[in-house]
Amino acid sequence: MKTKIIKSLNWIGLGFLEPLILLVSGEEPRKNAMLILRNVFLPLASIVAFILLWEAGAHQLRSIEAERKIQKVLTEQGAAAAEQMRACIASGEKECKPHSLPSPSEVYEAYQSLLADHKMIAKDKKEFTEKTAKVNKQRIENGQAEILYTGRPSFIDQIGTSLKTVFAGVLLAMCIAIPIGILLGLSETLRSSINWLIQIMKPVSPVVWLLLVSMVIKTLMTDSSMDKSFLIAFISVGLCGMWATLVNTTMGVSSVDKDYINVAKVLRLSVWKNIFKIVLPSSFPLIFTGIRITVSVSWMVLIAIELLAQSPGLGSFVWEQFQNGANDSNAKILVAMFVIGGIGFLLDKIMMTLQKVLTF
Repeated sequence: MKTKIIKSLNWIGLGFLEPLILLVSGEEPRKNAMLILRNVFLPLASIVAFILLWEAGAHQLRSIEAERKIQKVLTEQGAAAAEQMRACIASGEKECKPHSLPSPSEVYEAYQSLLADHKMIAKDKKEFTEKTAKVNKQRIENGQAEILYTGRPSFIDQIGTSLKTVFAGVLLAMCIAIPIGILLGLSETLRSSINWLIQIMKPVSPVVWLLLVSMVIKTLMTDSSMDKSFLIAFISVGLCGMWATLVNTTMGVSSVDKDYINVAKVLRLSVWKNIFKIVLPSSFPLIFTGIRITVSVSWMVLIAIELLAQSPGLGSFVWEQFQNGANDSNAKILVAMFVIGGIGFLLDKIMMTLQKVLTF
């Protein structure tokens, strides 16, 4: 039972809890206690230290910005107005609060505010759906388009849009990169003739890919009523992230043991059987490593692409908050930053777990 639990923890990326299981079962208590201290308590202590340092830095920056505001009022409006501003800042009123790095508590308040906003929007959507259910049913029966909810998306909705965009982009990257990588890996002549193009295209900025995709999509799709932002965003994400999968697939296929290839020739396997029974199983670890890198790169470039493509995802949310300039905008940007980082971390862990499962 203990072995199964430990194996399960390792499979899902929670191997650092293994010493705790062993300690509970009474195995090498001193050694496992030290491992728990190193793997669990020290990381928790570093988190607490980070939060304390963040709080101190935010307080210091707020003090600097507050003093700057007071000096500006003193210069422009006089001593009485400056004292009034000082008292207003000390009272903590929102309209006088300095715009600087938010504290951890302010970020948590912004997080709660975004959740409350999501609940309100979800309630509005539900009410709208209930009100238009009969009308939409009749419109569908008459071959007409449904009446859709056109209110603004919540923060959670924007997270969903970003995940959908990155999933579509990674899928597109795999569909392009893996077949081409197999072809290049099987043919040294083709590989040497195309390699220059890969090396030139691989470091191209996501902004350039976005502009190129926008030009092509807007030329091919002339219907002005169609929302092209999602299409432009996920294609740009796919083109930015595909290169790691392409290179790793090429390397994996080209490095397949020649004995396997010779056995396939002796057995007179067809090209497709050779690829699916010999080449792909042998090169799968490298291919999956490339896919994992593609997922990370795609999530990293997604925010910039969504921002420029005006796709209603996290990139759009961050830009709107930056442009908004409200008292809690900076805190909401930090909430988005932690969400983006957390999702990126989880995606990487999921890919690591899948790699372990599929290459077992």
